[in-house]
Amino acid sequence: MSLTAYQQTSVRVEDPRDTEYRLFGMVIRALTEVKDYDRSNLGALSSVIDWNKRIWAALAQDCADDRNGHNDSLRAGIISLALFVERYSTQVIRDGADIDPLIDINRTVMQGLAPASSQSAQSGSTATQPAAMAAQA
Repeated sequence: MSLTAYQQTSVRVEDPRDTEYRLFGMVIRALTEVKDYDRSNLGALSSVIDWNKRIWAALAQDCADDRNGHNDSLRAGIISLALFVERYSTQVIRDGADIDPLIDINRTVMQGLAPASSQSAQSGSTATQPAAMAAQA
């Protein structure tokens, strides 16, 4: 590999949307893995739930910043979802609530972040709407 090719490769930066897409994929995978753990493995469950909450807290913090480029409606929706995730996560840990709503919210957001070619393939899916879940909380 020539030096020029190496320099071009090392300068490339992943698009933030792609990074978020990958991050949601990783946390969905982790949530899915701990979904069926029994309550005796609360440490692993708590760790994954905490990771998910921290992701949502970071998204909410970014959306609360006036320099965020998204429209007010989208920013408010993300903040609302983050608040729901915070509240519902407590129910999962404390009360043993089903983890599926957290997985569904993340999957829906991930689908929205997917490249256009992936979105057209997923358009026939029946994903749960995150706003409806947030309203149920």
